[in-house]
Amino acid sequence: MVDSASFRPLALTMGEPAGIGPDVTLAVWRERRERRLPPFYVLADPEALRGRAALMGLDIPIETMTADEAVDAFDRVLPVVALESPAVAAPGVPERSAARGVIEAIARAVGDVRAGLASALVTNPINKKALFDAGFQHPGHTEFLGMLSAAWSGSPAHPVMMLAGPGLRAVPATIHVPISVVPRMITEEMLIRTGRTIDHDMRRRFGIPAPRIAVAGLNPHAGEGGVMGTEDDAVIRPAVAALRAEGINAIGPLAPDTMFHADARARYDVALCMYHDQALIPTKTIAFAETVNVTLGLPFVRTSPDHGTAFDIAGTGKADISSLAAALRLADELARHEAEYRQHEHVAGVAS
Repeated sequence: MVDSASFRPLALTMGEPAGIGPDVTLAVWRERRERRLPPFYVLADPEALRGRAALMGLDIPIETMTADEAVDAFDRVLPVVALESPAVAAPGVPERSAARGVIEAIARAVGDVRAGLASALVTNPINKKALFDAGFQHPGHTEFLGMLSAAWSGSPAHPVMMLAGPGLRAVPATIHVPISVVPRMITEEMLIRTGRTIDHDMRRRFGIPAPRIAVAGLNPHAGEGGVMGTEDDAVIRPAVAALRAEGINAIGPLAPDTMFHADARARYDVALCMYHDQALIPTKTIAFAETVNVTLGLPFVRTSPDHGTAFDIAGTGKADISSLAAALRLADELARHEAEYRQHEHVAGVAS
């Protein structure tokens, strides 16, 4: 087992300061004991957090410190690693001037994990438009993390989005694209690469030695022999066969309408779906408040609550903290599994 005393805290980014990121961060620390949360620190503008706490009537001690001090301080104060760039905004009113701080928080959190100051990264939601307006060059959070990952490892990253809840883990092979372009985006090569990434991270980070991957079909009834579409037999089935030839326990293509009921879910560990809603509708239906966004394929653990900035309720205290609490717990769990996996790899290497 990994020595828990030497384990590092989680790095939590502030997210969009005009959204509910500050709200749920403050509220989740207040319930740290009831929610059984691991120690974390927040990369944020401390004045923004203090202002939001005052607005919400929360008496939460906020203390600026270094990442090294966070574990010892966590039980008595909310540890904040201050940003160099100001990032203050009124609830529901995103400020272009805050974008630099939002980006800095993400980049510094990744740097902290790389430097061994943090065990994993948890990100609060960002507002893409506010970042784009300030000159942000990446389509979103995941792509920015992929770029930082490539700079870290020296090789291109293949970030894979997973939605993980208590009853279902699901990966959409394609994400924020129109349904009309999905069929041509799904290639045998892409599915094989995604399946490999899933298998790799399920072993190293989820602690599942032989993960079972259920691959969904694209068309109704998985094409029904070509009657309802040819992609299932022409693209998906050969990709599944290739994965199986590599020793990866993939099955499919499965009829999407029958693979998400309870008995079917008991037969696999993760579902590889063909498009956004095919993965997100069942995960959010089964456990909306407790589903976590996990990015596979990075050289570090990253989780995020599965909700947006929710400008309409920012500062009201109405935001549900369940998803952030689950994201923090899962990040800690995945980082510990990976540390154990590396430890076993090291021991095996020495023994050989």
